[in-house]
Amino acid sequence: MPFETLILEVTDGVATITMNRPDSGNSLSPLGAREFCDAATMLDSDPQVRAIVLTGAGRMFCAGGDLSAMADAGDDSRRVLMQMAGDLHMGLSRLSRANAPVIAAVNGTAAGAGMSLVMACDLAIAGESVAFTMAYTAAGLSPDGSSTYFMPRKIGDRRTRELMLTNRVLKAPEALEWGIVNEVVEDGQALARATALAKQLAAGPTLAYGAVKQLLNGTFDQTLESQMELESRAIADLSRSDDGREGIRAFLAKRKPVFQGR
Repeated sequence: MPFETLILEVTDGVATITMNRPDSGNSLSPLGAREFCDAATMLDSDPQVRAIVLTGAGRMFCAGGDLSAMADAGDDSRRVLMQMAGDLHMGLSRLSRANAPVIAAVNGTAAGAGMSLVMACDLAIAGESVAFTMAYTAAGLSPDGSSTYFMPRKIGDRRTRELMLTNRVLKAPEALEWGIVNEVVEDGQALARATALAKQLAAGPTLAYGAVKQLLNGTFDQTLESQMELESRAIADLSRSDDGREGIRAFLAKRKPVFQGR
């Protein structure tokens, strides 16, 4: 499927989504949100995709939502925003529930929805001079892009409120300290490092990764007993999968397992 606002490539089980509006800081337009949803649906439906990298073209990762599109909508802005947020949210839901781990390669500033995208990814790697800011309330808006779900779960309520209410700017080293990213690398190396990690994960037990994602995404909604029951069911189901059987055999034989993602 051809896209206007992004580039989608799949090589050796690794899919790379590149937001491709560099002249506007890769800001998300209504079309961009719709195409993001389409790309996420395609990847979630492709069993050959076993890891996903999300990055931006040019100097920025993503500057957030396209405010000019919102302004141009005038009195129709509510409908436009509902459609745009709905498309973005459906895409994020598909990626969150996909078995394939999603890695953000943060090559430049991540603001507004751009920072929300980083928080929604399973892992994140940033260049050392990258800046992060929520920015929504600076434009009189409230956050979207799943940030009010993932951010408090990943970095805590107090820090989430600080970022969302004050629009504090964090540079990559501080974002690492706060748990917003997993690793900081030299500028220009985020995509290469994320791709290397994606290749490593793509050779791993994809179904097990999917189980990890679902267990962690729902953990704050469960009691101890219900969460342990979900753990029991997940590990029992995985023991019957091809990868589960291979992993057990390889461990007992003291050899490296060869996972097929099924």
